[in-house]
Amino acid sequence: MTDYPQILFKNRRPDETVFIDDFRKTGGYSGLEKAIREMTPQEVRETVKRSGLRGRGGAGFSTGLKWSFFPVDQPGEKYLVCNCDEMEPGTYKDRQLLSADPHQLIEGVILSAWALQATEAYIFIRYAYEQEARHLERAIAEARAAGYLGENILGSGWGLRIHVHRSAGRYILGEETALLNGIEGVRPNPRRKPPFPAVRGLWGRPTTINNVETLANIPHIITGGADWFKCLARSPEGAGTKLFGLSGHLNRTECFELPVGISLREVIFEVGGGIRGGKPFKACLPGGASTPYLTGEHLDVAMDFDSIAAVGSRFGTAGVTAFDADTCMVAVTLNLIRFFARESCGWCTPCRDGLSYVQWLLEELEEGRGGKEQIELLEHQRRNITGRAFCALAEGAMGPLDGLLRLFRDELEDHVRKGRCPFRA
Repeated sequence: MTDYPQILFKNRRPDETVFIDDFRKTGGYSGLEKAIREMTPQEVRETVKRSGLRGRGGAGFSTGLKWSFFPVDQPGEKYLVCNCDEMEPGTYKDRQLLSADPHQLIEGVILSAWALQATEAYIFIRYAYEQEARHLERAIAEARAAGYLGENILGSGWGLRIHVHRSAGRYILGEETALLNGIEGVRPNPRRKPPFPAVRGLWGRPTTINNVETLANIPHIITGGADWFKCLARSPEGAGTKLFGLSGHLNRTECFELPVGISLREVIFEVGGGIRGGKPFKACLPGGASTPYLTGEHLDVAMDFDSIAAVGSRFGTAGVTAFDADTCMVAVTLNLIRFFARESCGWCTPCRDGLSYVQWLLEELEEGRGGKEQIELLEHQRRNITGRAFCALAEGAMGPLDGLLRLFRDELEDHVRKGRCPFRA
């Protein structure tokens, strides 16, 4: 397999977690020292903006642009929140990063809080990531003892406290405003926007929310520079590297750090080792469970936000789940919709009732009880739910359904024509 530049995974070792002594041997905290001693917070923000870094939590929004909405000069408490509520099926990159190198995130949080002049930071972590939470708490204690946290960090006159907050364990908590409610200890329904968190977030104060992988990139951008970071990508629209979580019917199902802009073909057949048993590739989810499928006709697409959007899907979290030619895509979609329907917070009708109805329609078709009218009702529900739900959960759930209806309608029709799932023995 090709050797790819390792930035986020440079300290990754089998069955080992790197803590502060080894972290500093490979340049750890040099980005923070450079930023505080040689740069203003504004210069840090501008460097991140020029780097082209886009959010690694799924939405792909420009990190520098997001930071530009934050009222840095507003007096009073301001918050930075790290979203590690990683509950989307097929996405496990943040856990791998924290298992390998928790100080990388801690440095990224401190550096980003310095850039935003926030004085409190929260790492909101999935309930099941107990070992990773303990690693973070140890890393925070080590950073505090070394003078990177607390009051007057590196003589700057600025201080920061970082808290690790364990999630209560629902997928909706990955939505940024539901996450804020979760920290505050109230029911985690999404909040109406505007106001956006940058104006009124945690406890009514300005708040920025970024993903684990996003924040872990910040120290490398400061030490390497914006132009260096851009050049890590293969496509002109991209910047940096990306953690790809491979799963499904591949020979190698691991998390790999790969350049943004690598082709889907290279991800599947070189990095992933091809489909198990030598079977043909049929389709994949390119960016986690909430993204529309890509098929063999898309194998040469560049894995970056704009290129994948141009062919009707999303880069998302780069959780690539591959399916072989013997896979029923109706069954795959039903499995995903069951997850989304169960995880709905019930706040709005399109999500609460619409997803359950889509689940029932797919169950009828998969069991051979559906007719053409069920397919038409799926089309209607896709149109009815898309763009009308209160938050992005239901919108994301329509991703695989959209892919099924556009790319695998023939399989839906086969279920109707044969009165059963044609992929079952």
